[in-house]
Amino acid sequence: MSKAFVFSIKRICFDENYHPAENTRITTNFANLARGERRQQNLRNTLRMIDNRFNELADWDNPEGNRYSVELEIISVDVDIEGKGVPFPVIEILKTNIVDQKDHKRIEGIVGNNFSSYVRDYDFSVLLPAHNKDKNEFSLPDGFGDLHGKLFQCFVNSKAYKENFKKPPVICLSVASSKRYYRTENRHPVLGVEYRQSECSPTDQYFEKMGMRVRYFMPENSVAPLAFYFCGDLLNDYTNLELIGTISTMETFQKIYRPEIYNANSAAGKCYQPRLTNSDYSLTQIVYDREERSQLAIEQGRLTETHFMKPYKTTLEQWAAAYAL
Repeated sequence: MSKAFVFSIKRICFDENYHPAENTRITTNFANLARGERRQQNLRNTLRMIDNRFNELADWDNPEGNRYSVELEIISVDVDIEGKGVPFPVIEILKTNIVDQKDHKRIEGIVGNNFSSYVRDYDFSVLLPAHNKDKNEFSLPDGFGDLHGKLFQCFVNSKAYKENFKKPPVICLSVASSKRYYRTENRHPVLGVEYRQSECSPTDQYFEKMGMRVRYFMPENSVAPLAFYFCGDLLNDYTNLELIGTISTMETFQKIYRPEIYNANSAAGKCYQPRLTNSDYSLTQIVYDREERSQLAIEQGRLTETHFMKPYKTTLEQWAAAYAL
């Protein structure tokens, strides 16, 4: 039955002229930045921050700090459940590419980075709140994330993915404000110092069902660790420049989205718990509506329930039961 699931990929350049398509998942972070009166200034400032951070980390043979620039592509993934030419948007991720202006070459970067998903919106914004309504103790529904995890792994193993990307994805997210992180002695030349988490978060468990493990690293001159979700060997499967592309891109976005954590005025210590209530931080010059994004996640979770989960309920359940990871 899994042969009926047909994935298709669309690419759009994320630059200062980017305009979200009408069918773009509007809670996507880069779509949020590209709306309003300051849209072009937002985009220009964001891209400049990414390039500056990349050159700061890639400082070898780069005396003037301007050797590299980062090009970004938004990768939109649709799935046709029944093979009848009726696609539904399931995933939006980001692809980095690195331009070496000294050697005049373009280097392919990592795919993944940011991660947006309609089914995840449904799971976290519709299913999970409904399951915990009127309960005294938080819990996860049975099989929470199973379908999403199998859909993601089916995509990564699909012909569409393998024809477009050479390496497995890496997703880079904010650390959880509900957990504590402990600095270790392990240090990577690019990723920086490694942290360990006190216990798994629901997000960690969710990504585990997608076939991804997590490690936490705080790069040089950063103030908080980032969560890196990956399929293979994070430290050996990717080059230094590939990793820097992901760090510079996602740290920039986190400074915009989570300034209380990633643009804080003091760095994480040996024992660290991120707090969105932190008041000692600096703002970027980029406008981002975090409250609106949370509201839209609920709306799009309901849209997924109406147009994907309910109409294809039987097909999805049969497929998930038969799908072998």
